[in-house]
Amino acid sequence: MKKLILIEFNELCPALLQRWMAEGKLPNFRTFHAGSDVFTTRADEPEGPNLEPWIQWYSLHTGIPFSQHNVFHLTDGPRATHPDIWSILSANGFSVWNCSSMNARRITAKGARYLPDPWCDSELPFPPDMQAYSKIVSQQVKEYSNRDHSTSVSDLSNFLRFMATHGLSVSTVSAIVKQLAGEKLGARDGWKRAVLLDMLQFDVFSHYFRKEKPTFSTFFVNSTAHLQHSYWRHMAPEAFSVRPADGEIAAYRDAILFGYQKMDALLGRFMALAGSDTTLIFATALSQQPYLKYEAIGGHHFYRPREVTKLLDRLHIKPERVEPVMTHQFVARFRTEAEKTEAQRRLAAVTSNGQPVFGFDDAGATSLYFGCQLRTQLAKDAALDLGGNEPPVSFFEWLYQIEGMKSGRHHPDGCLWIRQGAHRVVEEKVSILDVLPTVLSFFGVSAKGYPGRTLIGEPAPIPAAAE
Repeated sequence: MKKLILIEFNELCPALLQRWMAEGKLPNFRTFHAGSDVFTTRADEPEGPNLEPWIQWYSLHTGIPFSQHNVFHLTDGPRATHPDIWSILSANGFSVWNCSSMNARRITAKGARYLPDPWCDSELPFPPDMQAYSKIVSQQVKEYSNRDHSTSVSDLSNFLRFMATHGLSVSTVSAIVKQLAGEKLGARDGWKRAVLLDMLQFDVFSHYFRKEKPTFSTFFVNSTAHLQHSYWRHMAPEAFSVRPADGEIAAYRDAILFGYQKMDALLGRFMALAGSDTTLIFATALSQQPYLKYEAIGGHHFYRPREVTKLLDRLHIKPERVEPVMTHQFVARFRTEAEKTEAQRRLAAVTSNGQPVFGFDDAGATSLYFGCQLRTQLAKDAALDLGGNEPPVSFFEWLYQIEGMKSGRHHPDGCLWIRQGAHRVVEEKVSILDVLPTVLSFFGVSAKGYPGRTLIGEPAPIPAAAE
């Protein structure tokens, strides 16, 4: 039976791929491109607050626009009920493997395998044999910036035992050892750790792909999107009036290229993994561009509570649970709407230099999204007024500044390359809503009622991967 893998490298940019392919720096992307129908996609929501990956990927996976699904937050997808690409194919008798696709609901059908994205605490893997892996990856992704966070010996031991029996490769072990040894010897490149999680994820993906031979699989990673957000101003300092110091530019100029080259290596491993019966589709959903909005005030900074549960306790806020979401943001779940309202009142009273510290998004009757909304560089002795009659405390005793500043922002263009052997570049931009009908059509499943269209025809011979 023919198979399909949808490779989801979040927010890679068409222009950067073209540039570095032309320079010979991305040989596997060049090979993949040469054997593909090449489309540039347009996001479902081309600008504004809905141009977020957790919204756009949800639109891509369900084939319906935001105006219909209204999934706005990163953790909303698992609680929504729209049929998605995995549930539709599963209902039609196909086996499916969702490896960490963003903001997706758990699937527990026969022949299904599901690994939640790292930001989603509400969903457990299915089958549950991946929990030891999922727990560690989620902790590392959500707490990467928090030096006060530590991993328990028990959780780490369970993770290592899992990896030892679920595809851990020599190349991944070698990369981890090299990275940790370099850091111990003084290398200031801890930012490279994110790609190690991508390598571990591929090892796990390929283990189950070989073992269970699912008909349709998806694989999502985010590390290069993170590098673009953090280091665009180092890659292209000429685009910014607030430039990094020369030493910073030297240290991080090639950080984004490093991410693309690691994605190139992963793409090569996918081409090696895919047999003659497996079609590969590479998609990014959206991309990035320089972020100049906060130039006049020295850039876009982020601040995050050191221990959010302790901060909430200090403010006499007691949710049933609190979950990290993205970078500086959390969602708190309460028993009643009155508790949520009181919690928002107490958080809204927290200020620094007269400015409200926290901003909010609604998350339903008993849930509250909140995060530090300060974006300017704060003084080292900045004070935090907790509200009420308590004396101010040190801001940085309770919150910390996430390293670097945001210098890449979202752009609605994305990549969609469908590898069937022949090379065709389609100049007309297509919608990300076309992906679901295209995948369903590949398997002979009707996409009637969806707004998108089918983009591909019959496959042709596939060229080999680059060495």
